[in-house]
Amino acid sequence: MSALPLAGVRVLDLSRLLPGGFCSLLLADYGADVLKVEDTGMGDYIRWAPPYVEGAEQSARSALFLALNRNKRSIRIDLKHEDGRAVLLALVREHDVVLDSFRPGVLDRLGVGYDAMRAVNRKLVRCAISGYGQDGPLRDRPGHDMNYLGLVGLLGLSGERGGPPVQAAGQIADLGGGALMAAFGILAALREAERTGEGQVVDVSMADGALSWLALVAARFFADGKVPRRGALELAGGLACYRPYGCADGGWMTLGALEPKFWQAWCRGVGRDDLVDAQFAAPGTAAHREVEAIFAARTRAEWEAFAAEHECCLEPVLDLDEALSSELVRARRMVVGLDQPGVAEPVRLLGAPVKLSRTPADTNRLPGPALGEHTEAVLRAAGYDDEQIAALLASGAVGGPPTERSERSFRA
Repeated sequence: MSALPLAGVRVLDLSRLLPGGFCSLLLADYGADVLKVEDTGMGDYIRWAPPYVEGAEQSARSALFLALNRNKRSIRIDLKHEDGRAVLLALVREHDVVLDSFRPGVLDRLGVGYDAMRAVNRKLVRCAISGYGQDGPLRDRPGHDMNYLGLVGLLGLSGERGGPPVQAAGQIADLGGGALMAAFGILAALREAERTGEGQVVDVSMADGALSWLALVAARFFADGKVPRRGALELAGGLACYRPYGCADGGWMTLGALEPKFWQAWCRGVGRDDLVDAQFAAPGTAAHREVEAIFAARTRAEWEAFAAEHECCLEPVLDLDEALSSELVRARRMVVGLDQPGVAEPVRLLGAPVKLSRTPADTNRLPGPALGEHTEAVLRAAGYDDEQIAALLASGAVGGPPTERSERSFRA
């Protein structure tokens, strides 16, 4: 097998929780050497979140942590300590990327902002993921996924006409607006640095990224000036031919018959040619109620059998357990195993979503790291001798794996 496509790219990941963790997971699965830089306290908070994987090392047994942190190593550094900051800059000198999710200005106040990093590594790419960006009126405001979606108009357009906004089960702003945009920005900046020898700052706002998902909706508004409303968007509940429908047994089906041929196939399959002209009927109309009644007369299984016979973009709404065990997910290798020390069976996790034909991702290269597991090895590779490492550990500038007592306090 050829080398992984990002082999040789070295990333310092100072982020915590989901957006940064998912971004560096993508990079790590495709070969980047990702070193988690965690504080000398509890580290990445997600380490201590239940549920836990039986048998795994205490600080690496959270199923949520393992989902985001396979193929990474961990070092603990106190950035409030002068010697800790010196260690970080020594690592920056040898890395290509620094990824963080601090509020704007935090690293500058600590004395290890981009200017300090660039002074030791001109090619460095620093990617900063934040809620509202490194500048602008909300740069210092805290927030979470739902806040960003609310402010950019996406949440307000999700749900039924006259009903409340509906939150998505997936974190759209964190992942789509933050992690994916960050991964793209990092790769673009690295490519440019190869040509020029100069790094730069990648400023990723989760609000900006989420807003970009409304590209077509915004384009229409710019063109005609009509404010879109919840439940009226064509692809968000406004058409009879493109909606979820309830079944006789309480299950649901998704009908996505946007093209006339698919809608006609559904109408003829149910023996209702009279509905062909009602493809774009609005919710609440007589035609829409007729479609609802037709779906409500059959079970989900009956509709699945119907979909196998009639090509009309009709698929079931699956529960998560059904989806994860489906033939589609198995065939696409979207559930993988992670060999984690101390665990008898491989830990099941979601696989890599991008399939490369010649250099596919490796989702089982390294286990999820224990907190501070690689501190001494990383320092030694960076040129520190045993005496210097011992002094750094004794001063608290860096930390190794936590003691059992400190782990108990983190879990509490």
